[in-house]
Order: sequence, then C-alpha cells, then structure tokens
Amino acid sequence: MSEFLASIHPIAVCFIVCAAKIIEITVQSLKTCMMVKGQRLKAAGLGFLECTIWGLVISTIIGTLGDNLFLLAFYCVGYATGLFLGSTLESKIALGTSNLQLIANDENTETIIAYLKENNRGYTVFDGHGSTDKMNMILIVLPRRDAVPTLKEIRRLCHNNVFVVASEVSKYAGGYGMLK
Repeated sequence: MSEFLASIHPIAVCFIVCAAKIIEITVQSLKTCMMVKGQRLKAAGLGFLECTIWGLVISTIIGTLGDNLFLLAFYCVGYATGLFLGSTLESKIALGTSNLQLIANDENTETIIAYLKENNRGYTVFDGHGSTDKMNMILIVLPRRDAVPTLKEIRRLCHNNVFVVASEVSKYAGGYGMLK
C-alpha cells in the first residue's frame, strides 16, 4: 500500500487519506451505536470493516503525519467529517426504541388516546396532579424512527399544550404491539 501511495501525487494522497478517514470514522460511529443498542453481530461486522480500512490505508501513512502538516490537516478533516456523517446517518437510521412520557389535561389526553388507538399504538395512562390542576401521564414505547412523527402529530393535535419527555429504552419485554 505504501508503494501505491508513493507513486501518486501528494495532493491525491491527502484526499485518499481524508476519504478513508471519513469512511472509517463513520463506520466507527455506527458500530458504537449498534453496540450500545445490543446489536453485537452487526457491530462486530462493522468493527471488522473499520479495522480493515485503518489497517490498509491509515496505518500506512501514520508515520509521516507529523512531518507533513498538510496531510495531517486532511487526516483531521476526515476524522471530524466522519464523526459528523456517522452521527447524522445514525439519526436517520434511528436505531432502537423510544419512551415518550406525555403530561396532558383530560381533554388533550382523550385526543392523544384517540390518535394512538387510530394508529395502533400501545399506551398506558396514569392519573396525576400537576402544580395547579389534575393531569394525566401517558406512557408510550415505540420504535425510535416513529417517535418524532408521532410527537409532531400529538403536539399539533393538542395545540402544543402537552408536556413531553422523550428518552431511549435499552431493554423492555412484552407490551401491546411490542415484540422483542
């Protein structure tokens, strides 16, 4: 690999290093997210790909990075771009499961329940008391990719008059419409 890099123009080497680093770090970001979400086999496959890219390309030039500041700059740009692309890609894929906790008055609770039933979403409602009034808490567990559109529609239906807490779920078992 080092013979190949020595045979091409130094600017082209900079772009190759940058592109390889972007791919490597993007893969690394996705691998980390998959490990956290318990998708170990997919994470291991991505880890193999990441290691292969690093072993074939990056390790070939690592010894010269300190001597060539232009190459170092491209390496750093590739790293930063890879982090950005990896996190952007993961948010688009939306791996995992979300937990939505909605707090609403009786009228909005009925609206939310009707929407959830219409869309075959499981939910649990608890009666509660807010600082000034009776409130209800509606718990919803759903695929993460569905959380944003669901919240957007609920907020629209309730004229933004609902308090929302969203978090990620690492483990769950059972529940209406939930298989795991």
